[in-house]
Amino acid sequence: MTIYTPDHLELQRSARKLIESEINPHVDDWEQAGMFPAHEVFAKFGALGLLGISKPKEFGGLELDYTFSVAFAEALGEITCGGVPLAIGVQTDMCTPALALHGSDALRAEFLSPSIRGDYVGCIGVSEPSAGSDVSRIRTTARKDGDDYVIDGGKLWITNGAQADWMCMLANTSDGPPHKSKSLIVVPLKSPGVTVARKLDKLGMRSSDTAQIFFDGVRVPQRHRIGEEGMGFVYQMQQFQEERLWAAASVLRPMDRAVQEAIDYAGARIAFGRRILDNQSVRFRLAELQTRIEMLRSLVYRAVQEYSEGVDVTTLASMAKLSAGRLVREVADACLQYYGGMGFMNETPISRFYRDGRVASIGGGADEVMLEIISKRLGMSDQQRKA
Repeated sequence: MTIYTPDHLELQRSARKLIESEINPHVDDWEQAGMFPAHEVFAKFGALGLLGISKPKEFGGLELDYTFSVAFAEALGEITCGGVPLAIGVQTDMCTPALALHGSDALRAEFLSPSIRGDYVGCIGVSEPSAGSDVSRIRTTARKDGDDYVIDGGKLWITNGAQADWMCMLANTSDGPPHKSKSLIVVPLKSPGVTVARKLDKLGMRSSDTAQIFFDGVRVPQRHRIGEEGMGFVYQMQQFQEERLWAAASVLRPMDRAVQEAIDYAGARIAFGRRILDNQSVRFRLAELQTRIEMLRSLVYRAVQEYSEGVDVTTLASMAKLSAGRLVREVADACLQYYGGMGFMNETPISRFYRDGRVASIGGGADEVMLEIISKRLGMSDQQRKA
């Protein structure tokens, strides 16, 4: 099954050409430095229109359907690390969807347009020390004072946070029920009272900067609110659909590459007088993994096709995200094993994929959260049974 037309393939070719010439030659240095130059890199993608594929034309986007966005997400898998694609995905599919859909024209002109061009780097501010996957428990507050919100609190695990110009922040704007007390607010990160406390030291995604950020009496105009007050939780759940589809699509090519490189290595490595690949168990395991990658690809394509047609794909997106996170871990672990001692060396690409892929089962909603969502959608929750 494919959802790609010649136009989708041409978009992917453009992305791949840029990746091969401008991104991959620098990845090792960026991994070593623990950060890549986001403004410089985003401007290159922005110049090709790739940061606003499904965004409105009036604000600089291409206004194509979401299948093109996922084609780009899949093409980003050609980058030889996970950190740079993740940072780009935050810009395109995590911090801008609600702004593009619900933001005022003035707010979109001020923040969406430069983000599509790559002039601005954005980030999404949901997670906190006491609220990761449990979004309803965030404690950051935004209280009204005249025409402003005054924001106090902190956000943790913020991808792009050390370089971002603005944050799409979820904050409590009232004391009402958890699902009706929150709003999404665009917060310029050069505002007085914003402190990037530290760049976090991570297991993987080394080239993607991740920060802890504090907000102490930060004043933001109320006109920076995205959409209606109290609708932030709903808007964020909508954004999660795109984030989870993006997450699943973005790991397809890296898994393809991991399996193919394992085949190549096992076909050349000799142990006990024969190639590793001559062991039936090795051949069968790699064949099974590639089969499951193709099954995930079909699930992603189905979900994306339905999403682009306006269907609520919360269940399918959650299934795809769950499956992707678990399969990435399995592919990375199995393929690394066939490298023997070399698989444990940082110089071998599979070791980077092993480290980078682990976050796929955590970020954007942990596996357990995906399972809870799927269970509820299938009518299995405690509340549904009691009713």
